[in-house]
This record gives sequence, C-alpha cells and structure tokens, in this order.
Amino acid sequence: MDDMDRRLIALLQEDATISYAALGKGAGLSAGAAHERVRKLRERGVIRRTTVEVDPAALDRGVLAFVMVDSTVWMGESADAFAAIPEIQEAHVIAGSASVLVKVRTATTEQLQDVLRRLYAIEGVSGTQATVSLETFFERPVSPLPGSGPVVSP
Repeated sequence: MDDMDRRLIALLQEDATISYAALGKGAGLSAGAAHERVRKLRERGVIRRTTVEVDPAALDRGVLAFVMVDSTVWMGESADAFAAIPEIQEAHVIAGSASVLVKVRTATTEQLQDVLRRLYAIEGVSGTQATVSLETFFERPVSPLPGSGPVVSP
C-alpha cells in the first residue's frame, strides 16, 4: 500500500459517501483512477466494508461498558459464542489477568447485567469485571496516515 492508497482511505474514513470525482480531486487523481484504486483496496481486503456511524444514544444504547472476562480455559476459539450476544460490539482475546475484553452497549444497566449473565453461560467463563463509561470524549478509526491528525485536502 502506497501513500496514495493511504490518502484515499483517509478521505473515505472522513466521508464514505464521497463521489469518486470528489475523492479523486481530494487525492490529486482522476475519478477513474480513484475508483480503480478503491476497487483494488476492496479486493485485497484493506477496505473490509462501508458503514454508517450512528449515535448509540439515538438507538437507545447509551450505556457503554468494557468487560474483562476471566476464564478457566483458552478462549481463542470462542468467537462465535461472544458474537452470539448482540449487545457485544467488540471482543478481543487479550494478554494479562483476564482472557477476553468485550465492548458492550445497552439501553440500561439492567440490560448490562443480563449481558453479564449471558457471558457466564459461555463455556469456560469464570468471572467478569465491568467498567461503565460515564462519557466518551471521542472514538476514531485507525488512521492510515503517519501521525493521526485530520485529513487536509490539497
């Protein structure tokens, strides 16, 4: 992946609905060249999907918690069990005192408690420690550009 590919990805992260003409202009390419590069990035799996960022509170998912999951067994093959709990947005096998870290969004703390109960139903789970976020300063995607500042059009 070269600097131009990184530039295109950064522009798409700012606005995935941008036209190929505007994308090309922002990167200093023709619309056709921008389209071709984006197509190749998709084929190679660099761009995995195009999505919409939505305010969780608007969808009644205002409670955000990070849950450390303890286990008695290796949890590396348990992805499907975690993915079966729809309130879990992310699940990561981690090193440290816990085995898995999950990001959970629910409408209420009672619903969070229900998610914790369902986590205990996963084979090998022996404990959880939940931390509820009071406020999110920001969330951002991985930057394809050196540093992590915003994209500035030429």
